[in-house]
Amino acid sequence: MDLGIVGKTALVAGGSAGLGGASARALAREGVDLFVSARGGDRLEAAAAAIRAETGSKVTAIVADHGSKEGRQRLFDACPAPDILVITFSPPPLTDDYRKVTADQWRAVFDMAVVGSTELMRHYLQGMADRGFGRIVNISTIAAKYPLAARMLSGASRAAVGNYATGLSKLLARHNVAVNSLLPGIFETPGLTGTFTDAASANGTSEAEEREKFLRRFNIPARRYGDPDEIGALCAMLCSRHAGYVVGQSLGVDGGLGGALF
Repeated sequence: MDLGIVGKTALVAGGSAGLGGASARALAREGVDLFVSARGGDRLEAAAAAIRAETGSKVTAIVADHGSKEGRQRLFDACPAPDILVITFSPPPLTDDYRKVTADQWRAVFDMAVVGSTELMRHYLQGMADRGFGRIVNISTIAAKYPLAARMLSGASRAAVGNYATGLSKLLARHNVAVNSLLPGIFETPGLTGTFTDAASANGTSEAEEREKFLRRFNIPARRYGDPDEIGALCAMLCSRHAGYVVGQSLGVDGGLGGALF
């Protein structure tokens, strides 16, 4: 299926690995002129090189922390007028004890998730509206819809971003600018693998045992973890010319974990 975005300019903020990386690859396969950012230069450059080798697309790597004003300015300077914007970031740590979560932790997470994301959208949306095409996808978390104490830092901050994004989507839809969010459940990312490795080390078990234990704990109906490429494909579709009538949605991609009718 032709998604109709060949030659469009796409910026994936936070796209060196995980779900952001999968989204960057999926967009590059569709022939976009890709800009991808991350905080870590080595991993980012390796990811950009791999995407170039696989797809033949032009890929520009930008070392920048979009949770900071300086980092966002690097993005604005390097990629002044994207047609497509995908935003994600490394999830904050799990909350073992809510009583130990500090104000400084909240500020750090909100600077990255809320301020970083909303400032990127605010900066780029008017240009998209003026050009008559724009697609923004926030890669969020299912915890934004289904609050969980262990994921409070991630869920609360990304719920705020979703509220902002959906509010703006109604203003921009008339200009063929579609703003949506994906709410992933538990996916096979480097972060998840690290969780299993750390747990195995702490408990004297194997990574395979911890993987199975985690799966049983969350009772995912699909009986597996998600493949990042599944998020990438959905993200690319939401960025396509066919998705202009999908406005302000928050789509759960969680293997049935949420279980809501709407």
